[in-house]
Amino acid sequence: MPSPGALTSEFALPLRMSRRQFLTAAGLVTAALGKQTALMSSAHAIEPIQRLGKPHFRLSLAGYSLRDHFAGKRQPAITLEDFADLAAQWGFEAIEPTAYYFKDTSAAFLAKLKGRCTRLGLDVSGGAVGNNFCVADPQALKKQIADVKAWIERYSLLGGKTLRIFAGSVPKGDTEENARRRCIEAIQECCDHAARYGIYLALENHGGITSTPQQILAIVQAVKHDYFGVNLDTGNFHGEDPYAELAQIAPYAVVCQVKTEISRSRGGKRLPAEPADLKKILNLLRGVGYRGYVVLEYEAAEEPMKAIPRHALELRKLIQEITPL
Repeated sequence: MPSPGALTSEFALPLRMSRRQFLTAAGLVTAALGKQTALMSSAHAIEPIQRLGKPHFRLSLAGYSLRDHFAGKRQPAITLEDFADLAAQWGFEAIEPTAYYFKDTSAAFLAKLKGRCTRLGLDVSGGAVGNNFCVADPQALKKQIADVKAWIERYSLLGGKTLRIFAGSVPKGDTEENARRRCIEAIQECCDHAARYGIYLALENHGGITSTPQQILAIVQAVKHDYFGVNLDTGNFHGEDPYAELAQIAPYAVVCQVKTEISRSRGGKRLPAEPADLKKILNLLRGVGYRGYVVLEYEAAEEPMKAIPRHALELRKLIQEITPL
């Protein structure tokens, strides 16, 4: 059943596909990747996301891209206001002001930052919080849940659309089954809270119990909440073919975190990082009908103040080519 506003928003809240629609989308992904094995049968059991209208991408910048400048490790040191100014100068349409860089979380500051973004013509695409839902101690887990709920409310004040969250890793002496159960229960509770604010929780493929497509799909299948989906992080799968792995979870993406490098494995060993095929990634998203934000999260070695504008230009050109208006 469509969520309220699903038929009117530019980035409409996702509906669920029929099996026939999913198979059609899966075929498009396979064609885009040029691989018959792009989607595995395990993905077919889960209802993927359908958006109304043609694929449409908007370019956002993650605050984590400038982490060393926020921390003062690189000059110039910057604030969140500076970050918004830079994103506008570099031609981005939105920002993701990561939770780590808020020195002030008062309603007054959030309103000020939102107003600055409005003047700059920027959306707040969403946010990110460094949670761990696998912790075994009940009180520690309650704190993790409370932190996520608090950030849901803060990003709601900023006009955010999504909040990317993490699952975590199996605690020492525990089992993955137990850790996954706690994670699913915590996500379910936080999704109930997020729904009150119209924000999607986006589970990132980020190591731990989300290291593989099968692991993250096991969580997605179990949660089954209208305000839950995947943050497709294009740099966080490390199999022999990361693009085929990304294709397995792309149908469930509510936001996409684009990295400029990938790191694959061969013979059980991690190979050095290589430039990501950004065109292939965007074609993958187009193949599943993705409508939403493509968030550049720059993590490579080159000075980000120099590298980000160049990658932004490349992404804008590719977006215009792949999803012309």
